Amino acid sequence: MALKEFAAQVEEGREGKDGKPSVGPVYRNLLSKNEYPPLDRDVTTSWDLFSENLLMHSLSAKKYAGNKMLGWRRFVDGKVGPYVWKTYQEVYDEVLQISSALRASGAEAECRVGIYGSNCPHWIVAMEASSARSLVCVPLYDTIAIVCFTSFTEEEKDRAAQMGIKSYSWEEYLCMGKENPAEIFPPQSFNICTIMYTSGTSGDPKGVVILHETVAAFVRGIDLFMEQFEDKMTPDDVYLSFLPLAHVLDRMIEEYFFRKGASVGYYHGTGFIYISGIKKALQELSPLRRQIFDALYRYKLGWMNRGYKQKYASPLADLLAFRKVKARLGGRLRLVICGGAALSTEVEEFLRVTCCAFVIQGYGLTESCGPATMGFPDEMCMLGTVGAAAVYNELCLEEVPEMGYNPLGDPPCGEICLRGKTLFSGYYKNPELTRESMKDGWFHTGDIGEILPNGVVKIIDRKKNLIKLSQGEYIALEYLENVYNNTPIVEDIWIYGDSCKSTLVAVVVLHEVNTKSWAYLNGHMGSFTELCSLHQLQKFVLSELKITAERNKLKGFEHIKGVILESCLFDIERDLVTATLKKKRNKLVSHYRLEIDELYQKLAEGRA
Repeated sequence: MALKEFAAQVEEGREGKDGKPSVGPVYRNLLSKNEYPPLDRDVTTSWDLFSENLLMHSLSAKKYAGNKMLGWRRFVDGKVGPYVWKTYQEVYDEVLQISSALRASGAEAECRVGIYGSNCPHWIVAMEASSARSLVCVPLYDTIAIVCFTSFTEEEKDRAAQMGIKSYSWEEYLCMGKENPAEIFPPQSFNICTIMYTSGTSGDPKGVVILHETVAAFVRGIDLFMEQFEDKMTPDDVYLSFLPLAHVLDRMIEEYFFRKGASVGYYHGTGFIYISGIKKALQELSPLRRQIFDALYRYKLGWMNRGYKQKYASPLADLLAFRKVKARLGGRLRLVICGGAALSTEVEEFLRVTCCAFVIQGYGLTESCGPATMGFPDEMCMLGTVGAAAVYNELCLEEVPEMGYNPLGDPPCGEICLRGKTLFSGYYKNPELTRESMKDGWFHTGDIGEILPNGVVKIIDRKKNLIKLSQGEYIALEYLENVYNNTPIVEDIWIYGDSCKSTLVAVVVLHEVNTKSWAYLNGHMGSFTELCSLHQLQKFVLSELKITAERNKLKGFEHIKGVILESCLFDIERDLVTATLKKKRNKLVSHYRLEIDELYQKLAEGRA
């Protein structure tokens, strides 16, 4: 049986010479095998994506005007109420008023408008109002004036006035727009749409300049990609938004939903309620029911691995067991997209089998305007991967000799490089960094990938997470973390190496259930947090990490020699991870500095 391919090779690889690294073959999406599909000539800006659904001159003739567009939940007597919705027409009318108020405030074309706040309808209205006047939306960056989504307190008004800043409530700004109506001044495709700042996992955030035509091309590409599948996107679909709108993935998904006349509802709390809900549902199962659940899981997985679509693999298993998981996810779930921090293979498989919906992973950066690769639903061969190249870009791997990654080797591995229509135009006020990352038309991502024989990409490492120990050996931290994360006692792990030291240490977030099982078997009592201070548990964790290292044939200098045990996950509240759960290594170093120094001291004295 021939291997099913998901990408087209359009150029051969080439050996490195004259000091230049080797470069692997160039891949494109199958929809772009011969050339990129034509773009939509009527939709060339972010403003078009929204306004084409409402303006009379559009072919749709206001077909989405009465559709629900933006939803939020009001708090009544301290309790969360049902969703309240604004229609596309209501949002459009409000956008025109805010746009007029921006003009009345003195905002001229290409001025930068900062938007800072939690996801809510006001955020989108402010964004669309900026586009309506050819202004540049800059999340987390303020200029011109301050407009509060709610209302200012008198103290806040006074503080703003003392700094020479004029402040308005949202209602006051709407009134200003009503009293000073102004014609819109839509942007051109080559105008800047937004300056979006990166999350800063490896240093200071960078201002990524994205043009209107880039956003339009991205949305067109997603449209073409989604049209391949049996289940189509409809105006009745609703996207639950909880990633920050200042993050490119959430922004681009919402742009796509607006283009389709669908709805976006903003979540009122954190984004972790659903995973905890699933865990709670499984914990409620009795041992017998858990055995039945596991048997049904294996049965459905078996048929999915044979090529059956998840909704046809075992309707009986869905009815008896997995509809309860779907109910915990709201009951109407159709699509789960994972980006940012990667899902483990085990978690991805579990979701594909149990949530009764499409589950796909993708890979991208702020610089690629969102996903540069996309997985396919119902393709189990894509477990643990991030899919194939997106419609309007192409991808290749470049050699990283100091890390031993060769795109012409077996398997082909190297730094992921991107080229195409959905890339940023440069870093804001940083031409040197732009030149450094864009070479010969290719954007160098800093991420290390492996290309499988079917053209699918797997993320295996991070180039910038390379350190050198005192004996001169290079260490790929992210790769090692992925390896050690497969240890049963480990929930998460952060590995640290000092260039003046010869050994690695790690902060290990313990797996609570497995830790308590070890404690029960070894006669230890106490809370989960108290168990983390046990010297015997530290020794056990080190022995388990050693087993993992040996099983994966890691080199001696890649073995972890000392651990700090932690009961709490690395979280946003302590500023240890980004909104997409990527580790902030500089913040982790600062947070655990004292414990790390003490651990290295113990290792030097032979006490660890």
